[in-house]
Parts: sequence; C-alpha cells; structure tokens
Amino acid sequence: MPQTQTSTEPLFRMAHTMIRVGDLDRSLDFYTRMLGMRLLRQREYPDGKFTNTFVGYGDEASNTVIELTYNWDQTQPYELGNGWGHLALEVSDVYATCEKLQSEGVKITRAPGPMKHGTRVIAFIEDPDGYKIELLQPD
Repeated sequence: MPQTQTSTEPLFRMAHTMIRVGDLDRSLDFYTRMLGMRLLRQREYPDGKFTNTFVGYGDEASNTVIELTYNWDQTQPYELGNGWGHLALEVSDVYATCEKLQSEGVKITRAPGPMKHGTRVIAFIEDPDGYKIELLQPD
C-alpha cells in the first residue's frame, strides 16, 4: 500500500545508503564507469579528514543514491561486519552485464542464473571494498 502523508504523519523517502571506501578513485571508477552511475556531488571536510561523494542514476531529490565516505587516515581495509547484506541494482540482462563486468575484472560471487525458489534471474558481484551487489533482471 503506498504511503500517503497526513497532517500528523511524516512522509519518508529512502535518501541514500552510505558505505565507507578505502580508495575513493577506485570506487568512483567502479560505480560510475562500470555500473553507469553519475557523480552527483562531492565535498571534502578537512577538519574531519574525510570526503563524502554521492553517486546514483538520477538526482537526489527523486532517487535513492549511494554516499561513498572516504576517511583520509584509514589505512586498513574496513571490516564489513556480519550484519551487512547487499545493495541491489536492476539491469535488463544479468548475463550480459556479468560478462561485461567480469571482462573488466569485477569479481562475480554468484554466477547469473535463476533464484533457487523462483524464475527471476540474479547474480552477485563485489565492489572494490568487498561490498556485495545483487544484480536483478526484471520478471
């Protein structure tokens, strides 16, 4: 059921997901060149020693985007934790997308194919920091 706004209830919208990245240039290349997102905005915070970069498929006012946070002093890879799941991107052809990404050196962690309990075609890849991304093909 779609959410509607009344005078007493706020309307919520997913704005962004933030992930920490170890190499901002490498991550920007992955999300923009390999996954086709656009660099939407970027700001450095010298006092906090970090950079926030927003990427996505459309403007932030009407699309959910990804915030890539790069901490300048971070020298070790981040631990992803056991609570992290994945991002999901819908693509028109999972097989062709995986073939192209694999030729660029992207790690495919679950080969394209139908879900175990269904017919929807999915695959999983990893970004340069090890974050899982599910690729979904529309039914």
